[in-house]
Amino acid sequence: MSKIDVVKAVTELEEDLVIAGVKEQIAAGVPAVEVLAQLQAGMEGVGKLYEAGDYYLSELIMSAEVFSNAAGLLGSALADSGDSKTIGTVILGTVKDDIHDIGKNIVSTILSCNGFKVVDIGVDAPIETFVEAVKTHNPDVVGMFCLLTTAFDVMKETVAAVKATGIKTTVLVGGGPVDPSVATWCSADGYCKNAYDAVEMSKKASGVN
Repeated sequence: MSKIDVVKAVTELEEDLVIAGVKEQIAAGVPAVEVLAQLQAGMEGVGKLYEAGDYYLSELIMSAEVFSNAAGLLGSALADSGDSKTIGTVILGTVKDDIHDIGKNIVSTILSCNGFKVVDIGVDAPIETFVEAVKTHNPDVVGMFCLLTTAFDVMKETVAAVKATGIKTTVLVGGGPVDPSVATWCSADGYCKNAYDAVEMSKKASGVN
């Protein structure tokens, strides 16, 4: 077992230590899924610090980079592991008439770091694209982003179209100008203030915790 505390190193954003610890465990024959679990636990620590106001957006972005670089070392060992499982499936997209993607991309990365399969349908996504993705992937969660108030109407229409499929899924909305009242107006199932709201609400929707 590694002498390096990978969980602690991830939480403290010590990338060199994280990489060294992962390499050490790989060399020692530790199963890839066990190493991944440590990386994910470290990300949960980052999430708690972010929620407490001790970490900010810059640390959030840095943590995702640390995770991605470390997880990349696991390579085919993780892909070939029969024990490798995802918590659930989340479809993410920025609604039509809005081309902003920074928030969506951060949420996508953090969800992936926490064990979700993410289907990113991009920006300026038509209603039909959301509907088709829901029918194809039968997701636990559909996350819609909007950074323009002028796109509120189409977001509401998109929520309605997703629900009209009859497929059981939780629709979450978020983005700069979005707030709980907008989520209610859109008939969404929830509002996410930040990436870690998205993680916790997606876990709940997927039957975790």
